[in-house]
Amino acid sequence: MPLSRLNDEQYKAATAAYGNNLIIASAGTGKTSTIVARIGYLLNKGVNPEDLLLLTFTNKASAEMVERVARYFDEKVAKKIQSGTFHAVSYRLLKESGKKIVLKQPKELKMVLRSIMEKRNFSYIEADTTAYSAGYLYDMHSLYQNMVSDLSFGKWVSEQKSEHEPFEDVYDDVYAEFAELKTRFGYVDFNDLLIDFRTFLGENDVKFQEILVDEYQDTNQLQGSLIDGFKRESLFCVGDYDQSIYGFNGADITIIGSFADRFENANVFSLNKNYRSSEPILSLANRVIEKNPRIYPKKLEVTRIGNAIPPKLMIFDELFEQYTAISHKIKASKTTHEEIAVIFRNNSSADGIEAHLRELGINCKRKGGTSFFDTKEVKAMLDMFTILINPRDLMSFIHIFEYAKGVGGVFAKDLFDAFYKVGDGNILEGVLNPKEKKNPFKRGIVNHQLGLFDEIIEEESAARFKKLGFDERFLKNPILKHSKINRDLAKYLNAFYVYISSSIHLESPLEIVRNIINSTLFELISERLATQRATRKDATLDESLKKEALVNIRRKALLLQDLCTPL
Repeated sequence: MPLSRLNDEQYKAATAAYGNNLIIASAGTGKTSTIVARIGYLLNKGVNPEDLLLLTFTNKASAEMVERVARYFDEKVAKKIQSGTFHAVSYRLLKESGKKIVLKQPKELKMVLRSIMEKRNFSYIEADTTAYSAGYLYDMHSLYQNMVSDLSFGKWVSEQKSEHEPFEDVYDDVYAEFAELKTRFGYVDFNDLLIDFRTFLGENDVKFQEILVDEYQDTNQLQGSLIDGFKRESLFCVGDYDQSIYGFNGADITIIGSFADRFENANVFSLNKNYRSSEPILSLANRVIEKNPRIYPKKLEVTRIGNAIPPKLMIFDELFEQYTAISHKIKASKTTHEEIAVIFRNNSSADGIEAHLRELGINCKRKGGTSFFDTKEVKAMLDMFTILINPRDLMSFIHIFEYAKGVGGVFAKDLFDAFYKVGDGNILEGVLNPKEKKNPFKRGIVNHQLGLFDEIIEEESAARFKKLGFDERFLKNPILKHSKINRDLAKYLNAFYVYISSSIHLESPLEIVRNIINSTLFELISERLATQRATRKDATLDESLKKEALVNIRRKALLLQDLCTPL
């Protein structure tokens, strides 16, 4: 029986009388054990499992709790408990009622919203800023729905950002048309699902004997209205005032803060005994949170005994110094690497940590995002570096030229072979000092059996590129005589020539990487990558996403440059 393993605080909470119960569960105090014990306690009292509703913020959390209940009761009994996220439960109950739901992903609906906005003329509106893009406006509306404002959407936006006041009516009009279109085709997104379910609750008698809510501190107004919409005999909410992390989704800390005021005869329990952390860590945590404004008092109590290493705060002037220090600290540690975790604030920090660990020969597994050395921009820089060190590296050459417009792997190999030929076996010589009399594209033997499919190479004068301002030496390169080389490819080839000629005499890795970053060639590659990442499904370009992509590419390039800096 789960109750037998609880401490006094947990036991009092798990066996609370029917009513409105709030459990303030600090980190590591056995929150999940208390919820599981509460469910077990109710089942033992004769409550039918289908009369219990467990609301969580992840399906994984609900599945884990139901699984733990199944250890003490028959699995068939545990699976009868209604459990899941707000969205999962809403979807399931609406479907069971016979409602038809066509749930669409945000990406799909953003395309629909974009098609509506593109028909609007914003040029006549005088404003100090430009109107939001469809994608950003969609996200803003999602936040607006979660916060359940009495204002119109347009008015709400202008209150958040006063410079958008001139667009109030347009935003309202756009969303009126968007809502009408979704209704016509029966489309709903995740917020629509909750709103439709709230309406359903208002029209139907949906009753549970007890509703249990996990991570109550992260509920927003929309989710809170769903909890209030159910008919219930008892409410059991578990959360912690100091652990709210869903502010970006409209989480409202006043919901948990006002619990005792909103519900008559509310009971508030506190779990303070921490089973996860050592005394030094808890001492630091208490000092950090003691200044937080709070309604419900708490004081974390240590239960783990024995010697423990106190936490340390390390301060650095530069991020590069931080990455280096952490990496060397891990290398010097006697703890096995599998037992060490580095928690980072964002992916840019992850890039720095990963790169420095790899530099020290320390294997690491990154969770979330693409590995720094697997990103296309870093691979492109390494290919540009490699071609200087090993001019015979065909694959590096092909990878570089795959970013040229209209050039695939086959034509890239033809270009490599051509430079190789006019350079007498050295493509760098073929780029800088070609043998002008050699025809780089002449076939040795023509296979007449190919018939119409045999490629005929026509030569044209390189003078057609004279107005592009190329170096005279490069204009004499016989490569440019190929009829398939258009202006765009000629510019790319010239950028390759300028990069090679400016890098060939450099000696240190730092100088080479710095030259790569400042080269027109890498600029063209960056432009191509950023455009790809900012191109929507309808083939239109999101300029704001492109700017963001270029910033991220530049950031990774500078990090690679930092790695080349001598210690």
